Amino acid sequence: MGNQRFGRKRGMKRKYEQKVKKNGRYGREEKLNRSPSPSASDDSGEENSDIASEEEVEAQNVEEEVMNYKEPTMYDSLLESLRTKQEEYNTDSEESGDDVGEAHSASDDDNEGSDSDSSRLSEPGASLHGGGLGNPVGRIEGTETDDDGSEASGSDEEQELRVNGQPTRGACASTSSFHSHLDLKLSKEEVDKLEKKKWTYKWVIAMSNYKWRGTGECFLKELDSFLFHGLKPTLYKHWLGIYEKSGCADFDSSKQRLFFSICNSYRDILHHNKKPFYLKGLEEDSSTMDAYIMHSLNHIFRTRDLVKKNEAKLAKLQENVKADILNNEAFLDRGFTRPKVLILLPLASVAFRVIKRLIDLTPPKYKSNVEEHERFYREFGAGVSEDKEDIDAAEISESKRNSKPSDFQALFGGNNNDHFMIGIKFTRRSIKLYGDFYSSDMIVASPLGLITKIGEAEFYKDKNVDYLSSIEILIVDHADVILMQNWLHVNTIVEQLNRLPSEQHGTDIMRIRQWYLDGQAPFFRQSIILSSHINPDINGLFNHHCLNHEGKVKLASEYKGVLPKVVLQIRQIYERYDAKTAEDADDARFDYFTKKVFPKIKDSIEGGIMLFISSYFEFIRVRNFLKSQEASFCLLGEYTEQSDISRARGWFFDGKKKIMLYTERAHFYHRYKIRGIQNLIIYSLPERKELYPEVVNMLQGSACTVLFSRFDQLRLERIVGTAAAKRMVTSDKGVFVFC
Repeated sequence: MGNQRFGRKRGMKRKYEQKVKKNGRYGREEKLNRSPSPSASDDSGEENSDIASEEEVEAQNVEEEVMNYKEPTMYDSLLESLRTKQEEYNTDSEESGDDVGEAHSASDDDNEGSDSDSSRLSEPGASLHGGGLGNPVGRIEGTETDDDGSEASGSDEEQELRVNGQPTRGACASTSSFHSHLDLKLSKEEVDKLEKKKWTYKWVIAMSNYKWRGTGECFLKELDSFLFHGLKPTLYKHWLGIYEKSGCADFDSSKQRLFFSICNSYRDILHHNKKPFYLKGLEEDSSTMDAYIMHSLNHIFRTRDLVKKNEAKLAKLQENVKADILNNEAFLDRGFTRPKVLILLPLASVAFRVIKRLIDLTPPKYKSNVEEHERFYREFGAGVSEDKEDIDAAEISESKRNSKPSDFQALFGGNNNDHFMIGIKFTRRSIKLYGDFYSSDMIVASPLGLITKIGEAEFYKDKNVDYLSSIEILIVDHADVILMQNWLHVNTIVEQLNRLPSEQHGTDIMRIRQWYLDGQAPFFRQSIILSSHINPDINGLFNHHCLNHEGKVKLASEYKGVLPKVVLQIRQIYERYDAKTAEDADDARFDYFTKKVFPKIKDSIEGGIMLFISSYFEFIRVRNFLKSQEASFCLLGEYTEQSDISRARGWFFDGKKKIMLYTERAHFYHRYKIRGIQNLIIYSLPERKELYPEVVNMLQGSACTVLFSRFDQLRLERIVGTAAAKRMVTSDKGVFVFC
């Protein structure tokens, strides 16, 4: 049976085309493709009218000959290797609940019924890319119960969204951004342009203290008059209910509604001024999180609806008709594997927060049962019960509050595990946590956890990460914390996405979207990067590895700086060194330090000198230089042993060591209070602006020195403010003093 299915795969299409050309079936197919699509309100009889008259259509076109040859795609070579493995797959696997078949077919989820898109499947090859926003602000009319009978009666999209009792424009599912984004056809010329494109941000929309900039046509201007473009009414109704229960009002002008609209445009997004929950930004952080979770749920459920609608139509057809009807582009509804959303998070405690909210935002009809719920709380919540996990920070003991800053307690007070990976599957009535990755709809992982899987796949031939081949939404949240881990892992993961799989994994090749087969998946993947600040690594990923055909949206922010948080009366002397290029900046900094700064340190008899260094590589370079100069120094870095740290702090405080080298990551992860600092030299500015006043406020002397170049402007503006930073990098003067 498995071999019979494979005979209809795309890999066998070349012989198939020559055979059916003689009996006129391509004439029937051409006519079917040109037929008008029924509306969302058509009944089942109208929906199948073309199929019912198949024999008549075929007879009319029996004399026609249509040449429909296609150039070989990138997938043809993959099919050649898959033919030898086809016997390993049995079609029975497609009917089991938790086996490999679920990895590629949402129809295995217990025959959900017709809770799906109602009209799009009857529009062969239709592409509505570029359509305006759909649904005006309004309320949902019609009832929707949680029983099985209501699900079979019609889809979410068949219920009208109304404003003051009147149907809204664009309420039909066929106008949704989901379809307009995925149904677009890219030519080879357009793909070549995307690969080489230098993005130009043509429009700017000013908000309160920041601006959104974007490529292409501006869509944010219409947000005041239009509601959520293509959001399933079930999701919207549940989301609105949760928002109102929280005591909030005016949902249409809320931050989460705004950010959802940006996400739902399917553009790549760089939000680099998100105030995180651990820096007293709980409301803003939660609003952003709610928006991208709701966007992910909408994408997953719409994908499932599309597949199930097609499954229902195909089930009504006879076997001899299916091979022909599957050539219709309306039935191309899937990728190589099932997972569609990947969320990268830095810590298990953050993942716990996101997944718990994901469960909360899922409507009750989809979560009558949450499998492995207790295991999830045990492993990600560090054993904290559901009733106690929302303990307010005010209840933390006073001793702990005094020992570490509040943001440290909020971020690291939970499960600090940075090596995790979990698959989440949505079935008809339940959410399955810890699902097999190939049968999951969403994967939540840390960069370290996922990079370990990639490494295992490279080392062991029987393992692979093909579940990353069909990711359509990538979300990197708290990217600023990931920067403190290892950003190279993120680059490696993004390069691994949307590659051709090494195995078939039971996929029905006749149903795979053409742009997957043509290797164009990276141009349809939406990437959303969220961070509290920007840096060149994040910029590089966004500019060079995010190639979405929809375009890009990014934030432009102005900073006030953190100098007012320095509570001591200290002269902060900023010295600018010259660097010709960004690549030469590190060498120029080191040269300036060895020739201008170190001679003053060497000749001074005073001790208590701390060198604060952001990069570990710079830390090693300065350490080696001090060794060569036989200087008296001690080390406190992120890889220093605890016993050596205690010894170094004691030596420095007692004056036995003149210089201490201290790294930004060591301070971020431990927040040591270093005593005995008489002279502070900030060799390289910290990435995280909140660490600057913390370090400066430990100074017991009267002055500190900061080294910078014009290539440090991103870090500089977060500390001294945007306006001051611009003056400092362009001024003829090279020394600036803040008191």
